[in-house]
Amino acid sequence: MHLTRRDCFRWGSAALATAGLSACATHTTTASSARTADAAGTGFQRKRLGPATITAVSDGVSRRPLDASFVRNAPLAQVQATLAAQKLPTTHIDVPYTCYVIETQGKRYLLDTGFADNGGAGTGLLHTHLRAAGIPPESIDTIILSHLHGDHINGLRRKSGELVYPQATVYVAQPEMAFWGDDARMQAAPEAARGGFQNVRRVFNGYPQDKLKLFTPGSRIDGVIDTLPAVGHTPGHTAIAIGSGKDRFTFIADTTNYPYLFVRHPNWHVMFDMNPEQAAGTRQALLAQLAKEGGWVGGFHFPLPGFGHIHTRNDGFDWVT
Repeated sequence: MHLTRRDCFRWGSAALATAGLSACATHTTTASSARTADAAGTGFQRKRLGPATITAVSDGVSRRPLDASFVRNAPLAQVQATLAAQKLPTTHIDVPYTCYVIETQGKRYLLDTGFADNGGAGTGLLHTHLRAAGIPPESIDTIILSHLHGDHINGLRRKSGELVYPQATVYVAQPEMAFWGDDARMQAAPEAARGGFQNVRRVFNGYPQDKLKLFTPGSRIDGVIDTLPAVGHTPGHTAIAIGSGKDRFTFIADTTNYPYLFVRHPNWHVMFDMNPEQAAGTRQALLAQLAKEGGWVGGFHFPLPGFGHIHTRNDGFDWVT
């Protein structure tokens, strides 16, 4: 079976290409000269919402050329016009990797992990920026993963095999682990599409079982962190939220990928979504809900400051910081 580069990305190997761990082409992403930090150059932004403190922390930025394959159901010229209207480059995209730390009830929760030392140049800056924010990495109590693509989980284990957060409890959505952990499904996949499955095994095989917990999307973690089913990008993709009303913060992870394209045009299909139609439906519904609620919103590929509101706009939405 012939496997295109697009097929590799659909099967979850996009981030592995950056890490050099995939059979897919490894030269599609190069280091970005764009700044990874906020306006103050610190690499983080902090917000107090009710009893919780939330910090957006950059793991870095990478640059990928923009071509017709990135948005699968819109002409490249229309994609470029959307970027140009927002005074953004039209030949490439500077892709941010933004994790979040929620501090509440005396605990620190890290949402997704970035690359550690598994990524390309310009990534792996999470710990530098955590320390700048006054958050020692070893003080993280709990990690909640939105899904199991490499750029979200590689920060759990270094290239050497060393665990990055050996004392933290790691929460994984049950349907996500069931999909990527299925040996029969991995063997049935085309050989070049197995990188995502193999990377999940690299990260989790031998992981201390007392530090791994499965959750059902829609349930609440520790009585305070809400998990929201947001499937389509992957089979168990999950958004994560805390608080209520104007003091609610929702981390939508990869529901939208790059916000300046897929918030504005929620029906567009990014090349990384495994089930594009389902992902578009999830995106439209979740963004409509967030616009109605009026709380704060961030995502994994959202640039710093990392906090904004969803506003309705024509037949789509805007993320307004």
